[in-house]
This record gives sequence, C-alpha cells and structure tokens, in this order.
Amino acid sequence: MTSRASRASPAPIKAAHDWMAGMRFSPDRPLIDVSQAAPSDAPPEALRTAIADYVLHEKEAHLYGPILGMLRLRRAMATHCSQIYQTTLAEENIAITSGCNQAFCATISALSEEGDEVILATPWYFNHKMWLDMMGVHTRPLACGSDMMPDPEQAERLITPKTRAICLVSPNNPAGVAYPDALLHAFFDLAQTHGIVLILDETYKDFHPDPTHPHSLCQRENAHDTLVQLFSFSKSFRLTGHRVGAIVTASKRLQDVEKFLDTVTICPSQVGQYGAYWGLLHLSDWLDGQRKEMSKRRAFLEDRFSLLSDQGWKLLGVGGYFAYVEHPFELSSDKIAEMILRDSSILCLPGTMFAPPEMVSATRQLRIAFANIGCEELEILIQRLHKFSLALASTHADK
Repeated sequence: MTSRASRASPAPIKAAHDWMAGMRFSPDRPLIDVSQAAPSDAPPEALRTAIADYVLHEKEAHLYGPILGMLRLRRAMATHCSQIYQTTLAEENIAITSGCNQAFCATISALSEEGDEVILATPWYFNHKMWLDMMGVHTRPLACGSDMMPDPEQAERLITPKTRAICLVSPNNPAGVAYPDALLHAFFDLAQTHGIVLILDETYKDFHPDPTHPHSLCQRENAHDTLVQLFSFSKSFRLTGHRVGAIVTASKRLQDVEKFLDTVTICPSQVGQYGAYWGLLHLSDWLDGQRKEMSKRRAFLEDRFSLLSDQGWKLLGVGGYFAYVEHPFELSSDKIAEMILRDSSILCLPGTMFAPPEMVSATRQLRIAFANIGCEELEILIQRLHKFSLALASTHADK
C-alpha cells in the first residue's frame, strides 16, 4: 500500500545527515556543516529573558490562542510590512503560522486541489516540492538561467487551465540571489493577467541587499488580490525551534487558510509568537548587526572564491544565507557531495535535491549555507575544497 507521502522524496536535510552514520571527524579536521540554513546560536539574551518572563507570568502563554495568531503580533506585523513595503495593511491581512513551511502548506491548501498545477522556479526549495507532491498538485518546473533568474516568458508557456499559482523565493533558497524589482513586477503582471496567484516566499527578507525596500509589489492597486507573501521569524530572531511564520494576503483568502490551520495546529505556539512580537518591537538594531555580519561573510566568500574559480568552479549565486556553486567534475553532485563529506569533512547539499531528475545542470551544482560559519571557517572551507579538487583531478589524471 502506498500513499502520496511515501512517494515524496525523503527529507533532504535528514538524508544528507544520514551520510554521516558511523563517521568520526578528527580534532584537526572537524566537520564544517553548511547543509542547513538555520541559526545555530540561541536568540539574544534580551529576547530569551522576555520569553522567560512571559512564560512565568502570563497565563495565555500556556493556552490556546486565536487560529490566525496572536492579535498583537498580527498588528505589529501589519505595521512592520506597511512600513517596509510602503503600503497599508491591517491585522485582517495577516495570518501567523507554525513556521514558513506551514505558511506555504496552508496557502497551497487554500488555493488548489488534487490535479491542479503550481509553477516552481528551479532550482526550487525542496519542501515546496514535497508538499505539492503530498497534496497531489503537479509541479511545473521553471528552469532558471545561468544567472539564477527565472524568465516570465518561459513561465507563461507553462501556464494551463489547471495552473493555480507561480511560486518564487527571494532572496532565493538555494541560490541566494534577490530578484530585481522589475522581474517581480513582470511575474505579478503575468499572474494577474492569467487570474492566478503569485506566491512570494520572503523567508530571507531581513537579509535582502535592501531590507528597507525589498520590492514595490505591494504598492500595486489591490496587490494582495494577486500576491501572497510568506515570511519567517526563524532566521531573523533565531526562533527556529519555536516555529513562527506569517502569511500576508487579502483577508478573503485567509478564510480558507484559517480552516487549514485550525485542522492542523489549532493555533501557533503562544511562546514563539510572543518572541516574534517582542523581536519586532525591540530587535531592529540587533538585526541590523546580524545583517551586516552576513554581508561581510558574503563579501569574503565572493573575494576568496577565485581560488576555486581557477580550478573550474563557478559561483552561480550568493546572498541571504546561501552560495550556490557549480563544480567542475564529471561525477554527479550527489556523489560529489558525499565525497566532499568523506574526504574533506564538509557537509553540503547537492543540486539534485533542488531539481527534477531531468534537470541535468543540477548534477553540477552544490548549495553552501554559509550563515552558520564565520569568515575564518569560510577560509578553511575554501582551502579544503581547493585540496579536494587537486586530489580528485590527480586521481583522474592517474587513470
């Protein structure tokens, strides 16, 4: 007996970590884990103190809350987005979810049924593809160009009467790139013309090159009749374990989202929501410091990548939390990723986890999530990849 879940691909992060079964890493070459885009440090102490006080003294911290989320958080998020996107939003436009993954799941459940289609820019975020598979919704891959940008004209050729949405991620996971405003408007126009929805996953919004103005889509007339924005508080405030995300869209669309959320979780975690609320009110300066640190790591990686470029590597995209690279070897990236783990103690993800099997370019691609390692470890990572390339080239020369 099979199910849609059994036919979906295995969870990629877990699959990659399973490669390490039985492995031991020596003190002189410890593991560098760049497989997952999740902060490894705890939230700042001030936020932890605020959460602890809330848990100790507020009864509501331990009770069911509103299905669409804590009212004060929805209002704070509406104010925040109104300022960032230069628009006017209210709590009626906001739903709080148990992480951004659930925001996507709730949105797809509200928009589509079995047999419908959703266009995903490829390389895609693998959990998006997994949920579509489990819903029985067909994925229409939209291959990005060598600059990691999707093409609206190619997307239009994929639209059928069954198409319900186009989904983009910006800043992108896995490629890191932020989509230009003009490109996003072109996709908005495309979606509006065909009466479908543009889903824009903005999990890494706070690490956009211009976080005060990531795009101007929300200034379009009745923008959220076409647009669904998805957000996460996990990366911004280091609240990954608390699972807090958000949907911003037209209030009428949230009526069906509410049914999904009530069935699945009843309400988001009260404690996590309070952490997100307190963060929105108090952590803007701290977050600015985190953003500058990520920019520093990005610049360092771009500068030092020349050592690998000389060996045939290509930096396809970088930004947010990620670098997306092309390796120069004939072997597929899933094999290369396992070899890099075994030979260089680096855990990264192969491009094959972010693409359909027929996308040949993915076999030459790897994702490096640099958010959890500083410039010193980045230098070690580059040196190890350099040595790995030399060793592999030598082995093939001998053959």
